[in-house]
Amino acid sequence: MAAAEGFDERVAAAFEKIPLSLKVNGVKHKLAVEPRATLLDFLREQLHLTGTKKGCDYGQCGACTVHVDGQRVNSCLSFAVMHDGQEITTIEGLADGDQLHPMQEAFVKHDGFQCGYCTPGQIMSAVACVREGHAGTADEIREYMSGNICRCGAYANIVAAIQDVKGGGQKV
Repeated sequence: MAAAEGFDERVAAAFEKIPLSLKVNGVKHKLAVEPRATLLDFLREQLHLTGTKKGCDYGQCGACTVHVDGQRVNSCLSFAVMHDGQEITTIEGLADGDQLHPMQEAFVKHDGFQCGYCTPGQIMSAVACVREGHAGTADEIREYMSGNICRCGAYANIVAAIQDVKGGGQKV
């Protein structure tokens, strides 16, 4: 009987919420989260930022890509509690008020989306691609962006959008 009681205590402890303090899209948040909550679920369910999409939940599609302290991360593979004190940027945080981010504008200009489901993750990865200096040749861009799947097949237009932003010298 004692073993079962110990097990119950461990299970209960796994669901106890942990305090979390972070900045999301420039706004500070102090909340309590379950230790098993992914960053993706935290963003969508607790902060109601639904631009970041859940595609595969295995880190294989890139629909959930966000930036953590400027680095792209598959938010479905990362626990929210791991990001205490960090700064998260989602697709909702790229635009400056009513002014779209240059990458968002380029995706519109080049039709870098069709159904739009993958677009937030594609744009977040595309911004990182340019910032990190991977937007050299079309082949380099395709290699860097290979973690983001577009089931509609808008890849050529996505590459064109990234090249446009890189070539335009816009700050991303």
